[in-house]
Amino acid sequence: MGLELYLDLLSQPCRAIYIFAKKNGIPFELRTVDLIKGQHLSDAFSQVNPLKKVPALKDGDFTLSESVAILLYLTHKYKVPDHWYPQDLQARARVDEYLAWQHTTLRRSCLRALWHKVMFPVFLGEPVSPQTLAATLAELDVNVQLLEDKFLQNKAFLAGPHISLADLVAITELMHPVGAGCQVFEGRPKLAAWRNRVEAAVGEDLFREAHEIILKAKDFPPADPTTKQKLMSRWERYPQPRFPGRGGERADVPLIGPKFS
Repeated sequence: MGLELYLDLLSQPCRAIYIFAKKNGIPFELRTVDLIKGQHLSDAFSQVNPLKKVPALKDGDFTLSESVAILLYLTHKYKVPDHWYPQDLQARARVDEYLAWQHTTLRRSCLRALWHKVMFPVFLGEPVSPQTLAATLAELDVNVQLLEDKFLQNKAFLAGPHISLADLVAITELMHPVGAGCQVFEGRPKLAAWRNRVEAAVGEDLFREAHEIILKAKDFPPADPTTKQKLMSRWERYPQPRFPGRGGERADVPLIGPKFS
């Protein structure tokens, strides 16, 4: 059995892996894991990834979880252009720096924006207070600005003159709030130009294909009672962090642990 990738393109790290594999002509069998239906919680999928999260990789008898680990595995196993994960020590360190930063910053903000604007109120029919939504969007704005000021600066791409894994991970994250109706590129001409360069480097057709589902998020029909109960019960098992500067209030960060990695 060849390479198998367990993905749902609703998930931002799954989109990054899908685009990377497709763009670089890596042969793989797509195993779709429907997150909305809770297929990631099944006993069958737990045999591939006991953490019950997507993405996951299976290569013969070898299995791997965690999106960054999977991306690095693919870069090492297959002959892909050097710009994705450069051999140059300092250029590679820039890619690593972004990949280390984004997990608890931009990813969290982008995921919260989608859930607080669309998935909770529209898909699950659960209200989100104006204060919570405002705090979510403010946090998103801070992290998008950090992305531009710290990582992009005046470069063509996040790690230099060519696209890298850092750009791919970043753009797939940002398309989450875009799918929720957030105008994250508005008023940010440098970031908007960067997005256009990333899309052109990936290929417009592949970019559109990978993001088709998330860009229709606002049109998702309401969840049926069984799906709602399954997702809400899974969410409620996970204690939520408290963020300083917000009165110690709970920060609703739904389903980060159970679903995406």
